[in-house]
Parts: sequence; C-alpha cells; structure tokens
Amino acid sequence: MPGVGVRAGARTLIEAGDGSTFPTADHLAAYAGLAPATRSSGASIRGEQPSRRGNKQLKRAFFLATFAALADPASRAYYDKKIAQGKHHTQALTFYESRPAIAA
Repeated sequence: MPGVGVRAGARTLIEAGDGSTFPTADHLAAYAGLAPATRSSGASIRGEQPSRRGNKQLKRAFFLATFAALADPASRAYYDKKIAQGKHHTQALTFYESRPAIAA
C-alpha cells in the first residue's frame, strides 16, 4: 500500500494483529476510529463527524500513512477528487466510505 512504511506497518500489526479479529474492513475502521459518527440529541441531528473514539495509535498510523501516500499518483488523484467535492484537507485524508459487503 502506498504510504505504509516500516513504522506504520509495524504499528498496524501491533495494534490490529493479522486482521483475523476483524471480519470486514468496516470493523477495522470503526476500531481505529476512522468511521464517521452521527451526532444526534433528541430531534437534532448534526450529521456525521470524525469519531473521537477508537485506538488513537492505530488511527495516527493510518493518518500518517495516508499523508505520505499523497506522493502516489492514484492516491493524489483521490485526494484531489475529495477536495473538489468540498472536503477539507483532514476530511480528504481520512475520508472513509462504508461499502456494502459483496455476497460471494
């Protein structure tokens, strides 16, 4: 993966293990605190915001790897697309799209 070096790879293995603990990528994203959280109180729904929960060290490793991946042309094109959609820099770096599971 672009941007994942020795340090980020080691941190990911330490914090998340080999991945067998998480059935899907969505579960890993939620554990790391990368999945957006809906803020609501009664009838007031404030939309989705970055989660303040999750494994801080794993989240930081993913964030730094994403930032380093901007040197990769495909990653840079994705980042530029998110900026064009009106996302801020941090949102474009940590933007997470939940995808439905593909039935096998």
